[in-house]
Amino acid sequence: MTSFALRAGTALAASALGLATLVPPAKAAPGGIDWGRCESGSPAGYQCARVPVPLSYRDPDGPRLSLAVGLLPAVDQKHKLGTVFANPGGPGNPGRFAPALTPELHQRFDIVGFDPRGVGASTPLRCFTDPRQAEEFAGVIGDFPRTTTERARHKAAVARLTGLCERNAGPLGKHLSTANTARDLDRLRAAIGEPKLRYYGLSYGTYLGEVYANLFPNRAGALALDAVDDPVNWTSGYRPAQARIPMSTRLGGYRDAERALDSFFTACAADTRCAFRGGDLRARYDRILDRLETGPVTITDPETGAPQRVRYQDAIARVHEALTDSANSPGLAGFLAALEHPLPERSTARAGVPTPADSMLGGGATLCADAANPRDPDVWPRYAAAADRQARGFGSYDTYKTLPCATWDVADADRYPGPWNRSTAPILLLADRKGDPETPYAGAERTARLLGKARLLALDDFGHGARGKSRCIDAALNAYLSSGTLPARGTVCRPDRAPFDG
Repeated sequence: MTSFALRAGTALAASALGLATLVPPAKAAPGGIDWGRCESGSPAGYQCARVPVPLSYRDPDGPRLSLAVGLLPAVDQKHKLGTVFANPGGPGNPGRFAPALTPELHQRFDIVGFDPRGVGASTPLRCFTDPRQAEEFAGVIGDFPRTTTERARHKAAVARLTGLCERNAGPLGKHLSTANTARDLDRLRAAIGEPKLRYYGLSYGTYLGEVYANLFPNRAGALALDAVDDPVNWTSGYRPAQARIPMSTRLGGYRDAERALDSFFTACAADTRCAFRGGDLRARYDRILDRLETGPVTITDPETGAPQRVRYQDAIARVHEALTDSANSPGLAGFLAALEHPLPERSTARAGVPTPADSMLGGGATLCADAANPRDPDVWPRYAAAADRQARGFGSYDTYKTLPCATWDVADADRYPGPWNRSTAPILLLADRKGDPETPYAGAERTARLLGKARLLALDDFGHGARGKSRCIDAALNAYLSSGTLPARGTVCRPDRAPFDG
């Protein structure tokens, strides 16, 4: 799961206003896709289209939604092998302009991406009717509280936000489960004329692939799932009592964030290029957090050179984000070194991560529709504190991602709760075995056993996602999506670069 919390920041103020607009009833099954030019400002090389799909698949001739779809054509159209569909993760990330995946796949395959329902240029979820509402919540989602006062304020603000979303989202708010996105994906597959689905999904995109494989097992051709979400923990957990644990705690990403941090410390201690090298790195890191717990500090941001005010929560979020790719290690080392030597206090801008608010909220609705969560917001602090005892800061950061689910009624009667072991063609799973702060490696191992037929290929690195980081991984991905060939069981690929390589 790509962090629902991280994708908020200051972008709520830029949210488009109004209610979700549904297209009037009409025949929703597309008979092919009419590709055309993309709008001004789109990436070069893509073609675009809009495809109608039902709001509810129980009423296929009723109200419909519009999906924004993008096509990156194969370079060699004369020898094209087919189409690969892709999802970039989230939930809430637009996916219309899918990447080339690998040069080999781009050469012989059309690559199709789409903005899922509620997200991006597809029919969006709308929460706000006044720009002042968006401004009010600019600092709510994407943050977590630490003190009693902050917890009360945060809980009240999240409840106001979800109340606005319930009032303004319209019928779309009850049809945003991943199962409906999987049904949309199957409509796109059929419209393009592919008898079986070839697919690459990253992070949340792996859960979408898992749902598709079990809803449409006979249409699952070659599904490559990178940075694997455990579908049982995503939905409700392995024991009945786990359904009462916040889903973002249940997934256990905070534990692998701690493993990834340890992997970073190990790499840093062994490499003279690490700006944070020297002494007991864990003890130094803990002293930084101790200092931040007393109040924010001002640093010279090593990436921008500008003064930056950093709170405890900002530091945790930035470290977490850095750990999603070992290539971020030089920047992470510089950030930690700067935190050790803060500047004299002054008024400066707070760190933030701007992203489109509508997509983030649409993704949040999907997450809440899919997963069992407590309905009492007062249990979140207890789980956050327990998770923090295992992974300082990361526990709260993860746990509070799903606080909106306590007060947001987006129940979708068509969600898919399992089973997960339907017989399919072999599925390829990719995972970083030295720690993935979003989708823990242990979850990938469990999923390899859960699915009807799956093969796990590990990357000997920390981070979130394996594609593009290893020639070994990319070669396996090419072979699998081109011909269904799987790597040998137990294969571990080495990354092409070390964390501090330029």
